[in-house]
Formats: sequence, structure tokens, C-alpha cells
Amino acid sequence: MSVAVRGSNGSSSRSTSPNGHQNGGHDNGHNKGPRRIKVGVIGCGYWGPQLIRNIHEMADAELVGVADTKPERLEFVRRHYPEVKLFSSHTQLLETDVEAVVVSTPIHTHHMLAKEALTAGKHVMVEKPLAASVSESVELINIAQARNLMVMVGHTFLYNPAVQELRRLVGDGELGRVYYVDAARLNLGLFQRRANVIWDLAPHDISILMYVLGMTPVAVSARGSMCVQDDVYDVAYLELLFESGVSAHVHVSWLDPAKVRRITVVGDKKMAVYNDVSLVEKIRVYDTGVESPVTNNFGEFQLSYRHGQVTIPYITWQEPLRLECEHFVECIRTGADPRTDGMQGLAVVSVLEAASDSLMHGGRRVPVEIPSLTAAAPAAAPVGVDMRTPAQIGLASAS
Repeated sequence: MSVAVRGSNGSSSRSTSPNGHQNGGHDNGHNKGPRRIKVGVIGCGYWGPQLIRNIHEMADAELVGVADTKPERLEFVRRHYPEVKLFSSHTQLLETDVEAVVVSTPIHTHHMLAKEALTAGKHVMVEKPLAASVSESVELINIAQARNLMVMVGHTFLYNPAVQELRRLVGDGELGRVYYVDAARLNLGLFQRRANVIWDLAPHDISILMYVLGMTPVAVSARGSMCVQDDVYDVAYLELLFESGVSAHVHVSWLDPAKVRRITVVGDKKMAVYNDVSLVEKIRVYDTGVESPVTNNFGEFQLSYRHGQVTIPYITWQEPLRLECEHFVECIRTGADPRTDGMQGLAVVSVLEAASDSLMHGGRRVPVEIPSLTAAAPAAAPVGVDMRTPAQIGLASAS
């Protein structure tokens, strides 16, 4: 849930944030169109440069500054964007007149950085996942609500046109009743020390599954292996159960020779395969299925197989990250709830925390419980996530 922000005049086309900046409307000068939203980015590691590029190119946003603890990353920004202000500390960036910040840092720093940004009166978009625990996620949502600010999560695939089409296929009933979903997100690297593969890769597929199916899992189980590092899971298998009876299986790995980004949805009418690695055929729909005969005679029992044509929906492609960044700025301007708002981020973290619990207890099935928006006590650290404070371990750049 995010909080719609409205201006003092009550208009839905203009809003004012607690730091005094208007989040919409028009300039009084000769410029036509809405005023540009001032945005800063915290973190220029693995994913940060892509966010910086998109925000810098957007007509409705002004990239004011970038903060990173590593001088070489700031030098990278200086070479490519010489007009952007550089900060070696995120607190320096938060002291400027930016209206919103994007947090693109390791998972264990998300809560602290987002909390400081919200406290400073800034709207916040946090790269996935929202935080390293359910209690941290709840606190961020409560702070944003109390201050009439927006907190959004960078679940980029929900802005992917191919995922939009997959959601339409399921929602319109073109696939029929969904039997099950199978997802695989595999590659060689990027290995991490303070987050296991579930917290690193599974947020993508969990958020996609919830969005495409239109529901939240009620239970999850997880098993995994620690192959390369003896204290971090680098391969994991999750089973998500939904109230409708649909089950989804998610395989995530840092230790696979081929890059795989695939989701298969099996329905009683048709089946669809979303292959994000494919450059052209992102989705294939198979008119394929199996039907049981209506008979009580075992001798007459014979399954009927249907092998129809394969269709490839036409998808007008746009960069998902650009759509996500544009959505972030537009929601600030209008006060609308983001597609990937805080509550959506909380739901994903709830599944991740339940999966971590299952991983610790031999793969037992664990209920997914999404708490109410009240102050929550600190939870135990999820498996593979270092919960020491950033002051103790130092901020890193890579996301």
C-alpha cells in the first residue's frame, strides 16, 4: 500500500511532499508541461548504472545526484554524467532538495537507507526485495504512511510487456483453469556473501506469480544446497501453494551453465511459456492438453491428447526498467498507488521469510502470513541474510 499525496488545494493533479516540494503541476515560467521531479540514486554497483541511465534520460525527471561509498563508482558517474552531483555519503544526498531517491544497494542496507530517506521527507523506490525481513518492511510502510510519502519496490518484471501479456492470458481465461506453474531462474553467478540465492533471485518469480495469478501464496516450502560457499545457499527449490489449489515450483540457482529465465503456465485448455531470454519470441502459447474420457469401464479408459497449433503473441516491446522509473515519477506527481507498492513488497518478503524458515527446517511447509500495518518487533535474520548494521559492516556498492 502506498499513500496518495494531494496538494493543499485538494487538486489531484498537484501534490506536496512534507519537505515542501510540489509533486506535480506546471512551472509559472515559459516551460510547458509538468515540472520535472528531482531524483537521486543511492548505489552505483551492479544495477545502479541502469537506473541512473534511465532516470537521466527521462523528460519528467531530473537526476540531481548519485551517492556511493566507492570512489571508482563515483568516477564512473562523473565520466558519463558530468552535470550530476556526486556524494560519498547518502546522508549528503538526502540533505539536498531531491524529492525522491532510488535505493540500489545490497539487501541488508535497504531498511536503513529507505528509513533515513523517508525520515528526510523523500519518496523512495527500493530495489527488490523491499527489506531483509517482514518487520523491517512493515516499519518502512508505516513510516511512509505517517509522513504521506510513497514507498515503491523495484519488482521490474511486473513492468515487462511480456509479463503483462502472460497476466492477460491467465486473467482472460484463455489458458483455462490453471493446473500449475513452473519457474526457473538460473545462471552462473553472481555469488553473494550476505544474501542467499532465494533472497537474491526468487523475489522476481514470486512477484511475477502473484501478479499473473492475482493472488498471494498461503504456504511455501523450500529446499536447497550450499555447493560453493559452506554457509550460503546457492541452489534452491521452492513450492508455493495458493488457496485456489494452484501450485507453483520455482528453481533458482547461481550455479548453472546456462542463463535461464522461464515461466511455464499449464492450463486445462492451453499452456504458455514465457522465456525472457528469447529476443523475439517472449511468449509461446500451445494449444495442447490432455482430456480424461467419461467412462467407468477400465477397458475403455484412454486419455485423449490434443496437439494444436503454437501461437506467438505480438508484444510491443519497451524496456521494463524505463517503464518502472516512469511509473515511479508519475505516481509521485499524481499521488496514485504504484503497481509495486509497499504492500506488494511486504507480501513478497513474507513469502521469502517463510521460505527461509522452511529451508532451516528441512523443507517443511510453512504458512505465509502477511502482518497488519502496526509496529513489529525485530524478527530473526532470514537464512543467508546478514543482519548486522551497515555501520558494523560498511555499505557496499553492488546490488
